[in-house]
Amino acid sequence: MKIVAIVQARMGSTRLPGKIMKEVKGKPLLLYQLQRLKASRLIDEIVIATTIEEQDNVIETFCKNFGVSYYRGSELNVLERYYETAVNFHADIIVRITSDCPIIDPEIVDKTIQYFLDSKKYDYVSNTIKRTYPRGLDVEVFSYSALKEAFHHAYLERDREHVTPYIYMNKDKFNIGTVCNSVDYSKYRWTVDTQEDFELIKLILEHLYLKNPYFTMFDVIELMERNPSWFNINAHIEQKKI
Repeated sequence: MKIVAIVQARMGSTRLPGKIMKEVKGKPLLLYQLQRLKASRLIDEIVIATTIEEQDNVIETFCKNFGVSYYRGSELNVLERYYETAVNFHADIIVRITSDCPIIDPEIVDKTIQYFLDSKKYDYVSNTIKRTYPRGLDVEVFSYSALKEAFHHAYLERDREHVTPYIYMNKDKFNIGTVCNSVDYSKYRWTVDTQEDFELIKLILEHLYLKNPYFTMFDVIELMERNPSWFNINAHIEQKKI
């Protein structure tokens, strides 16, 4: 069973264009994310799924420079892009990660994958349906067969743009599992969608990365508790609705 992490990435962003290539200490956010994902014990291959748009040539160049697998597909039909990537890289299990989560925690990624593997009954598992983890540590794990069915039957624009709603909103067709943390940390926002988000992530990386590139969720929480004003940097940002 080949487990492939597919990271959707593009330069176009309505709120913060080019955000994944914004740099902290001379390194783009996408590189931080990939280095942390590579610490996963369970992922067999990481693939960047970007678009065929000219503006995303920079992502292809990035992948070539750092030896990262990639696939280019539709910009708006992200479900199609995911499906084609999964087919091309022979994925049996897909781990969906979005590139706006640069401080993704590999321990939480593996916890979600392991839950999927151990259950032997779920088509889809995530830590996002019931939020107890900070936004920005989002992990979705699903079978190739579930992705294939979604690709062939999802027709709503929402379902094709956001990949997984067709799966987790059709509980009569798919078995859905949820990974929850024992303490609710969902108040924290560690994704990058705005300049304010970037400023917070920049502070976190500057304070933690050099000490330990694989710092955990708890390291970030401890850091933010020592700097309570940081919470207000992006607390007012509303997540875009699906």
